[in-house]
Amino acid sequence: MLVIHNPDHASHAGRQEMFRGRLVPCHEVPARLDHVLAELQRRRFGRLEAPQPHEGLDALLARIHAPRYLRFLERAWDDWVALDPANAALDALPSVWPVRGFRADVEPDNFAARLGLYSFDAGTPLMAGSWRAARGGALAALQAARAVASGQERSAFALTRPPGHHAGADFFGGYCFLNNAALAAQALRERGAARVAVLDVDYHHGNGTQSIFYERADVLTISIHGDPRTEYPFYLGHADERGAGAGEGCNLNLPLPRGTGFARWLEALDAAIAAVRAFRADALVVPLGLDTFEGDPISGFRLKSADYLRVGARLASLELPTVFSFEGGYAVAEVGVNAVNVLEGFESA
Repeated sequence: MLVIHNPDHASHAGRQEMFRGRLVPCHEVPARLDHVLAELQRRRFGRLEAPQPHEGLDALLARIHAPRYLRFLERAWDDWVALDPANAALDALPSVWPVRGFRADVEPDNFAARLGLYSFDAGTPLMAGSWRAARGGALAALQAARAVASGQERSAFALTRPPGHHAGADFFGGYCFLNNAALAAQALRERGAARVAVLDVDYHHGNGTQSIFYERADVLTISIHGDPRTEYPFYLGHADERGAGAGEGCNLNLPLPRGTGFARWLEALDAAIAAVRAFRADALVVPLGLDTFEGDPISGFRLKSADYLRVGARLASLELPTVFSFEGGYAVAEVGVNAVNVLEGFESA
């Protein structure tokens, strides 16, 4: 399997996030990716490559994300430090948001207001290297998709962070800035796949991916996740969200209660796989979250490390060109084993 590893990922390393009413050390840390990389090397699995510059990246970004949002992300750190040079020693966290009845069409001049306009939580710190890391991840997703679409590879893994599936067309949150899975799906579409399925197996609902494709009939979005009545990101992910307009019927949410074990989770995966087959997808994107693991500190499912081998094998049963993108998984010491188990199970099958 081709593994596109983003060497710029560690330039995004948040100091703290707001979690359950307190500022705490970030759960999303560079060591997450480092453990995956170390496990790949220990097992001698996959062929590692760094992403190469590609002139098509900016155009692809603009087809998934709003131009003013991209401009904001690119300039945000400089704008933050321009307010006060002392800010260079601090992460930027939003503190005010436009809610129902407020206007979002006018971009404020005030930086704190802009930061809130383009975000949905206070748990996603922005720092000097955030744009560099996120852009490198987008490039990794593009390169992985192009390799698969060309037939050069049957599968590829975009190994990057920050993750992406919570990022929408014009908002960040959930540790995500650019939606790598959505970018990979769009790149696959533009390289010849008439229909693409995105099957998100992260514990947390892929709200950004759903919102990006919600009115499109060419991309099927599926998410298996914790019930949004109790689990982050709370405000999307219900089973009655089926798509809209041309995309009616092209979104499938499979919410499960906290405490779900592997047998019940696997039933949901089989339902998702059946939906991909019914859609007659030409290619598959898997936002690969490993926070379904029983030891994850901010999640609530009970999968064990050995279960991920079976997850990979089940995904391989679709026999589709497949792009994996690295998403959640915050039991840092175990995330490498769990991620490579999925990939190994996929390849072995």
